[in-house]
Amino acid sequence: MSENRICKLFGISYPIIQAGMVWCSGWRLASAVSNYGGLGLLGAGSMHPEMLREHIVKTKLATNKPFGVNLPLLYPEIERLIDIIIDEQIKIVFTSAGSPQKWTSKLHDHGILVAHVVSSARFASKSEEAGVDAIVAEGFEAGGHNGREETTTLALLPLVRKATSLPLISAGGIATGRAMLATMVLGADGVQIGSRFAISEESSAHDNFKNYVVNSLEGDTLLSIKNLTPVRLLRNKFFNLIKEAENKGATNEELQKLLGRGRAKKGIFEGDLEEGELEIGQVAALIDHVLPVDQIMKNLLGEYHIALSEFKTTSNKFDFE
Repeated sequence: MSENRICKLFGISYPIIQAGMVWCSGWRLASAVSNYGGLGLLGAGSMHPEMLREHIVKTKLATNKPFGVNLPLLYPEIERLIDIIIDEQIKIVFTSAGSPQKWTSKLHDHGILVAHVVSSARFASKSEEAGVDAIVAEGFEAGGHNGREETTTLALLPLVRKATSLPLISAGGIATGRAMLATMVLGADGVQIGSRFAISEESSAHDNFKNYVVNSLEGDTLLSIKNLTPVRLLRNKFFNLIKEAENKGATNEELQKLLGRGRAKKGIFEGDLEEGELEIGQVAALIDHVLPVDQIMKNLLGEYHIALSEFKTTSNKFDFE
């Protein structure tokens, strides 16, 4: 895949990006993905600034391959995080949850590549205007915080591909090599995968959370808290409380009070399956084992090449002339 635009841009072997997920994406996960030839990302959204520095240092010790940082732009300590990223000479940053207009030029001034996560073609165009180097188009299937438009990956990718000529990474609902090939047929140059890596041995998520995901079924995740901050969650006691409050017409202030602080940490990192916020994508139903990163990567690449071979050898079934 040496001619692949994502591989060339980031200096990696395979166009597979591990999403920078809160409470999952620490140095062990990021370095493992990078060591196998993908691009590992540290999830700065669940780290205080000095904790981010600690994880950067540990990642550097664990891999000599490219890795990056996922940076939610609405993070309250964003300036300190950016100062640490610059000071530690990080070369790749994936920004999300905000406009890239303010920080992209500063990151570029320090030789840092910027990819930005969007949920619509309109924001993809605005991101290109802001000067980012790549776009991540994340569909409605994705776990965690999501777009209000509820556009699926299948519908979103062609729209974003039409709106921008930048290197394009697909995200949302991708956990297999076949899904990877499908999104690349739709115009993506690579994929960003979250849920499958969240349920890996190297993920910093609690075993309770990992096992809950492994045992989840089709339809067990739903987009919730749409009026406040849309997030895809697994059903549990906390989810039911939110759902009941929304059905009764709770105000944003009431929902915010119910949400409180640290719900994602409580659920994902501490393993509280009743009171915690259990963020995961729709592909949770496809994940039936906790696997090491090297096996996940082997599975992804193996499935991708099998599907590509089948596509080439049976292409006549797609010919309607």
